[in-house]
Amino acid sequence: MKIRILVLALAAALPLAAQATDGYFAHGYGMQAKGMGGAATAVAESAFGGATNPATMAFVGNRWELGADLFSPWREAARNGGAAYRLEGSAESDSNLFVIPEFGYNYMVSPTMSLGVTVYGNGGMNTDYPGGQLGSPGACGPATGPGTGFNPAPGPYNLMCGNGSLGVDLSQLIVAPTIAFKLGPDHAIGIAPLFAYQRFEMNGIQPFAGFSTSPGNVTNRGYEDSTGWGVRVGYYGRLTPQLAVGASYASKMSMSEFDEYKGLFAEQGGFDIPSHYSAGFAFTPSPGTLFTAEYERINYTDAKSVGNSSRLLLNCAGGQLDACLGGANGAGFGWKDVDVFKLGVQWQQSPTLTLRAGYNYSDNPIRSEDVTINILAPGVVRHHVTGGATWKLDRASAVTVALMYAFSNDVQGPSLLNQFVPGLNATEKIEMYQFSFGMQYSRAF
Repeated sequence: MKIRILVLALAAALPLAAQATDGYFAHGYGMQAKGMGGAATAVAESAFGGATNPATMAFVGNRWELGADLFSPWREAARNGGAAYRLEGSAESDSNLFVIPEFGYNYMVSPTMSLGVTVYGNGGMNTDYPGGQLGSPGACGPATGPGTGFNPAPGPYNLMCGNGSLGVDLSQLIVAPTIAFKLGPDHAIGIAPLFAYQRFEMNGIQPFAGFSTSPGNVTNRGYEDSTGWGVRVGYYGRLTPQLAVGASYASKMSMSEFDEYKGLFAEQGGFDIPSHYSAGFAFTPSPGTLFTAEYERINYTDAKSVGNSSRLLLNCAGGQLDACLGGANGAGFGWKDVDVFKLGVQWQQSPTLTLRAGYNYSDNPIRSEDVTINILAPGVVRHHVTGGATWKLDRASAVTVALMYAFSNDVQGPSLLNQFVPGLNATEKIEMYQFSFGMQYSRAF
């Protein structure tokens, strides 16, 4: 009963969270993994196998873990070269601190089978820019009253020529029950059905209604919900006493449509969660010392709303309706698939203290030609460094902390507005850096 209450409480809290490290996936799940660059596919020390590799749960014993991250992303966007058209400006996103809870539970039904549950979140396509950067009259619209321009309403305007604040908020909660089976003393397989809840809101892109199959369902529609499911499978094996390997695959999660935004997302409001897979190894050269390395692939192009190029808006302007926002092959954020590399080290300094460090490298999913639309979702960080530690409080309980810093990175490119304003030669830049600090309490039973 207590476990059920914890899961329900996290389900209520996680949709308020937002992360954006490896694209809009977290760099890791569980504080032990977060301290080691996110590497966990070949490490069996945590009850977060539902988010990484469910097969590892067969080796972690009876335990539960409850934690939370303080996550702080800093985002900035700027446009230069459009002063003559009153399109030049810059803004920093507000909403720079989020609390992200997480929970894992595992129970050994028998010496060879475990049941568990992992509750975790994704997100991070989250921005909240104040309005008023762009003046009027200008290319956005008239000084007063309805008229020509991108936006018939009077200004001033935000960076996307819309009215009021500009931003997007996407959060995802995933509940992953797990079952794992040992195939002998050193090998296991596991499976985790994935049940997902999404919450989304868009504000301040009123001019884009003119490029939509459903103009009334593009922006400022409040929060909308979506649910769906998928599955994660995994393998974990100890090849020698010093070397372990692991591999995991998560299917694309088929999500219900965001009906209030059926004029924004491709396929009339579709926003599926992309498939991803990982493989890694863990090497223990001596007792108390562990090195781990992992490769992950995230297939953002699985979801048309994420992977389709924003330049399809030009086809829409040319009369190709299925390329318009909300169309069957509608314009999206233009995110490409990314490769992620994770390295971690762990050292048991004493019987009560374990130290960790790590590095995480992710491809930048955003191309320069898609920079305009990604003012809304500047998930461009690439290099992450991490650290962490676990203190044993007694034989059954421990406290774990993890820190992460993602170095500032930017993407620059020609403004999409150049295609619609004769003579405009503006460039845009989006930039982000971020850091987090998390703490977790765990207990074996």
